[in-house]
Amino acid sequence: MTQHDSDARRQLIDHISREAVFHGDFTLTSGKKASYYVDLRKVSLDHRVAPLIGHVMLDLIADVPDVAAVGGMTMGADPIASAILHQGAARGLAYDAFVVRKEPKDHGRGRQIEGPELEGKRVIVLEDTSTTGGSPLKAVEALRKVGAEVVAVAVVVDRNTGAREVIEAAGVPYRYAIGLDDLGLA
Repeated sequence: MTQHDSDARRQLIDHISREAVFHGDFTLTSGKKASYYVDLRKVSLDHRVAPLIGHVMLDLIADVPDVAAVGGMTMGADPIASAILHQGAARGLAYDAFVVRKEPKDHGRGRQIEGPELEGKRVIVLEDTSTTGGSPLKAVEALRKVGAEVVAVAVVVDRNTGAREVIEAAGVPYRYAIGLDDLGLA
């Protein structure tokens, strides 16, 4: 990790801590209760923070060879994929992005995955924050159906609530950029 990379990560952690962590009583998608909620869309769609997410996530996946595209379930993964696509292009890297719909379209070409053709391509599934691992696994399933090779799941913030174990049990390596300790929530 270069000095610039660690600066970007530190700045990202600061933005998430200040602007995307909410304290109170929350019910998560999984139905679980939590005393805080990490709403990454508050920062992933922010012009100051999206480039930092792109830098940090590029560094997280840099050692995975021959990745053609990144993406995941709409909508949490969409701004993350876009940030990687743009920051990657700025670094001279060729990552395309894709979007996985919750259900295949019932019109047009009836696709569940939008973006480049992924058959035979190595891809990374993204998620902004993962609790149960359910969303990334849905994306993995859809991608495998079209013949893509899912080589990793990469998450911006890991809540340490079992997502890693579920995803690794499905045979997919799991990576995350920021943990609860980094946000003072552990």
